[in-house]
Amino acid sequence: MSILEEISDNLQHGKAKIVKELVQQAVDSGIGPETVLREGLLPGMNVIGEKFKNNEVYVPEVLVAARAMNMGAQVLKPYLEKAGVKAAGRVCIGTVQGDLHDIGKNLVKMMMEGKGLEVVDLGTDVAPETFIQTAIEQNCQIICCSALLTTTMGVMGEVVKKAEEAGIRDKVKIMIGGAPVSQEFCDRIGADCYTSDAASAADAAAAFCTAQ
Repeated sequence: MSILEEISDNLQHGKAKIVKELVQQAVDSGIGPETVLREGLLPGMNVIGEKFKNNEVYVPEVLVAARAMNMGAQVLKPYLEKAGVKAAGRVCIGTVQGDLHDIGKNLVKMMMEGKGLEVVDLGTDVAPETFIQTAIEQNCQIICCSALLTTTMGVMGEVVKKAEEAGIRDKVKIMIGGAPVSQEFCDRIGADCYTSDAASAADAAAAFCTAQ
């Protein structure tokens, strides 16, 4: 098994300490940081994403795998910056105003990072204006809104309106998700994309960024 396969395998099993050591070893042995990311860390996270989508693993396994991914990514970060490697795209994500649920949002964030995207996490109870301001200031291609309460879903429509008012609607994709959200609701408020699970959200976000 090559060291990159070992990184992927250990990541899938959530062995953060081993992943960190292997990533350092890989870089020290002359493997380029981008290769370590694209052929070691990201494939491991993709496997977890697919398994999660198919109900073969559950939230706890995703969380430990994501922790291992983050430990490996931290080792790589300075090398990637030095090599001038850019993220595949930038996303801002948050749970909408009035809603404090964040498990779903955190899963989506991890899956998106697992696709090589940079994610600006705005946390919970995020006002529509904050999503728009962040997208403009941080040059995000995608705004992701999460809601778990039917009472807060309407805020997502506000985000779409504010993006139109700010004149960035044609530049930014708006993705929505959460238990009460549906494709029908997405169409109604004029958002770009609804997905029913975190792994699909990450796939859609990666596709949007590649298409730009």
